[in-house]
Order: sequence, then structure tokens, then C-alpha cells
Amino acid sequence: MMKDIAAVALALTAAWACAAPAAAAAKNPDTFVYATIGDPESFDPAWAYDTASQSVIANVYEYLLAFKGSGVKPKDLIPRLATTVPTTANGLISKDGRTYRFRIRKGVKFQDDSALTPDDVRYSLLRFMLFDRDGGPASLLLEPVVGEASTRKDGKTIPGIGEKAFAAVTVRGDEVVVKLAKPFAPFLTIVANFAPAMSRRWCAAHGQWDGELATWEKFSNPRLEQSLPKTLMNGTGPFQLERFEPTTKEVVLTRFDGYWRKPAGLKNVVIKVVDEFETRKLMLQAGDADVIYVPQMYRPQVMGLSGVQVIDGLQDLERSLLLNFTFHINGAGNSNIGSGKLDGDGVPPDFFADKDVRKAFAYSIDYQGYIQDILRGAGTQSAGLIPPGLIGYKAGPPRYRFDSAKATEHFKKAWGGKVWEKGFKLALVFNTGSMPAQTLCQMLKKNIEKLNPKFQVDIRVVQWSTYLEQTRQRKMPVQLGAWQADYPDPHNFVFPLLDSMGYFPTQQGYSNPELDKLIEQAVRTLDEHKRAALYAKIQKVADEDVPVVPIADGPRYRVQRSWVKGFVFNPTFPDAPYSSYYYDIHKE
Repeated sequence: MMKDIAAVALALTAAWACAAPAAAAAKNPDTFVYATIGDPESFDPAWAYDTASQSVIANVYEYLLAFKGSGVKPKDLIPRLATTVPTTANGLISKDGRTYRFRIRKGVKFQDDSALTPDDVRYSLLRFMLFDRDGGPASLLLEPVVGEASTRKDGKTIPGIGEKAFAAVTVRGDEVVVKLAKPFAPFLTIVANFAPAMSRRWCAAHGQWDGELATWEKFSNPRLEQSLPKTLMNGTGPFQLERFEPTTKEVVLTRFDGYWRKPAGLKNVVIKVVDEFETRKLMLQAGDADVIYVPQMYRPQVMGLSGVQVIDGLQDLERSLLLNFTFHINGAGNSNIGSGKLDGDGVPPDFFADKDVRKAFAYSIDYQGYIQDILRGAGTQSAGLIPPGLIGYKAGPPRYRFDSAKATEHFKKAWGGKVWEKGFKLALVFNTGSMPAQTLCQMLKKNIEKLNPKFQVDIRVVQWSTYLEQTRQRKMPVQLGAWQADYPDPHNFVFPLLDSMGYFPTQQGYSNPELDKLIEQAVRTLDEHKRAALYAKIQKVADEDVPVVPIADGPRYRVQRSWVKGFVFNPTFPDAPYSSYYYDIHKE
């Protein structure tokens, strides 16, 4: 899922380093405070596809299954709203690998005191798929369940897609039965992280889809304001939404005492958006924050602080900094592209449709300078889009290096020589508090402007939710972001980053039929060696077409007060390792 650029990730192992010379009594022991930089965009499970939003959703709503500890494989799954993890051995997965039966737990209540039913679970799965907003998470289930990545093709609803989804997800007594279009090995890991249970009646009462086949298209591909507002949540999880402050972006969760398991140890969880690192650091020192986001460049400032613990050695399952080019920029009222023409005072909306422009930008990135300045020398340049530990990982060498001569060569070729002759002006935008993105923007500005006095790159900053909105509207000439795994499979990187129906390409206006075909072929291939060869080919094509440039990856760690206990590093939890499943946490 999309995340703000922070030094956080997924991990398989952890080495714990405590820098607290003496234990201190926990301040406000019933309340946990997390100070971060990214504000949530939406708390609607069918809309949200960013880590700031999903980390809240995962504490208020619940999924059919969950991962135990730091596990990331199907064997590590445990029941949550389903009473049993389906397997072929227990008969809940059919021998052909297409039919899954989920026995729904009884005695579970939503936070409005209504009872969870199998019909609610079916509704939630269907709503997640059919909601299908542009750039949203619906493809995660649509692809395995109905065999399509979207409910739309060429801007029109695919005939019979609703009927197909309804037929694939049914209720039989206490069970919800899901029949896949084709076998899909990661399916169970997806329902452990997405499509949590929602009350069908509650959703309909708040203006959302009523669950009927005849009405689903009216609620498909909505605008953000047509989804559930951030003031409304009604899950079955251990915490409930107390309030969301629209001005400060502060989120306050309170313990749900009607939770079906034993109540959480914490009474309150507060998530604060604090842009300045120095303020976050002071909050940590004073005990006013229990966990804070610390960029790598500031890490030495928290090492050795009294009462502060640094959890080190976390391995990731993400691409932590990506530069994505927008091929068809929305020029309406868009100051990011100046005049909207190639006249020296702006760029045309299709400026980055020229491959030479994209290559020139790729050669203008000082990768090693970024590693030294932001990662303090403790990182490596990314050679591909698939992270270590997954099939298809490319160790090196990277396709692009910092090379001003190569950048000049491609700028001179771009747009038939007009880019070099006339010059251009555009804005690079980053989200507030993101030092990695800010530094990359500054490097690009410096390295590009020195090539030609007619080149002008401005830098602007906006809040994370605004950043997401503008990327969705294609207002950003270049999008800086990161991608955290939704489930541990290379398909969850190449699809959202390269497929024409993926998260980034739909916002870039990017489409490459060759890549689409290869990606589909790879996900349907069972032989690991053949899959690896296909992913190598996919990345080779992407290197040449350069719709996205992976920058660098660095070490991962968590900075918290030493009185925080019970933290479990869940490798697939959104916004890990800073955010977490707060049910496990207590302070002492």
C-alpha cells in the first residue's frame, strides 16, 4: 500500500537495543501516543490505501484472519473473525484450490452493539471489490475472485461483473464461501489485511451501498467525499474512534469494552501529526509521546537518550523511495506545470510521455549523495522494484546512475530538441515532514538547473492527505512515494507499480501492454524458476521504459520509550514498525 516516505518497513527479524540507563515510571500509563508526519486520508476500509489510514483501520476493524507474531506466510495465519484458518487438510479449501469456506465467529459485536453475521462479512467482501475507486485496493480481491483487476474497462463497467462477484461470494449457514476465478496462493494473506467486517445495516444507514445487486453501480468508483467520513467508524476491533480533529489531524481511539476477546490493556491511543522532528524528539524525552517517527539522518540524536529504546535490525518488505512520472498531467488550474506549454515558463501535460525526459531525470538523481545525506551511508541504491526475500529480487547493478553527461544527452533529445532549446519550468512537491522526499527534490533541482539556465525546478510542500488528493487528480508532475507490501509476493510490487490498472499507473496515466501481459503471465505461473525469469524480464522492460525510478533503501528501526511493553513487529502491519496493533501494547 502507498505510504509516506518514512524510515519504516516490514521485517522478518529484529535485534533489540535498549539505550535506557534507568527505568522510569510510565507517564499516563493508560494512554499511548504516537507522533508521526502522515495524516490519514480515509477511514473507509474500501477507500483507504495508504498506511496512515490503514493503521487506524486495523485497530478499529477486524479481518477474517491475522498473522501470528512476525509471520508472513499462510502457515503463520491464525483465526480472527473466522473460527478456523481454511486449509485443504481441514476441508475448508477445495482440492482444486478455488473454493474457500470461512466459518464466522459467533458472539461478536460491532461498536454500535449490533451482532456480526455472515451476511455482514459477505457484504464487506463485496463492498470492498465493487466500491473499486480509481487507485484503490479493490484489485486485491477482484483479481483472484472474479479474474479482473477492475470492475471497469475503458471507462465502462464490465458487463456482468457484479453478478460474477455476487455468485463468487455466498453465505451457507454460519459460513461465507468464496470461489476464486483461478487458484491464487496468496489469497488467505490478503483477507488477513484487507476487507474487514462492516455492518451492512450501519453502512446503508449512513448513505452507503445497501448490499443489493441492483444498486452497486451507483456506489462504484466514488469521490472521496462520497465514502464514509473520517468521523464515522463502526468495527468489531479492540478500539473505537473517539474523535478525529480535522484541523490538527489528530486521531483519538478509546478501548471498546464490548470487544469479544479480553479488553485491551490501553484505554486510549492518540495519533498526532507533528511535522518537526525537534518537536517530536522533545515530546519523546518528556514522555508526552511513546513512539515517534525518526528519519535516519536524525537517528544519532535519539541514541543514548535516557528512557528511550531503539529497536534495531529490522528487515523490510517494501520499496522505501520511488520517483513516479505522471504521463498525462491534469493541467486544469495546475500551477505545478506553469504555463502548461513548452515555452520556457511551464511544461505541457504530456511532458513526461517523452522517454528521454524520464531518462534525463533518472540520470539527474544523485543516488549516492542521497544515501550519504539521508541514510548516513547505511543504505544501498535500489536495483529493482521487487525487495529482497521475494522471487524476482534483483541485487544489481542498477540501471541508472548519477550522470550529468547522460542527463544532458537525453534532455537534448527530448521533444525533438525543444526541451533544450526553450527550457521548462515545473514544480516538485513533497509531503510535510518528509526529509527524504525534501532532500531528493532539492537534489533534482540543483542537478537539473545546473545543466541549462533555461531549466527551472520549483519545490513545494503540502500535507500528506493533500498530497494523496493531488496525485489522485494527476496534479503532480512527479510523484514521490513508497510502497509497503500488502502481502508477501512479487505480484504485489509489479502490479501496483507497473500494471496499467495498478495503484501508481492509474494516477500516472501510464500503460504498457507488454508489461500488463507479462505481469498477468507471472502471477499465473506456479514454477518458481519460470516466475523468476518472468519478473527479470518485467524489470528489464521497466528499466528501459522508466515509468518509475527506485531510489534507495536503508536500515529500519523503531524508537520508543522503554516503558512500552508488548510490541510485536508484525511484518505486514501498515506503517510498521512505528504504528502497531495496539491491542498487544501496554506501559509499565
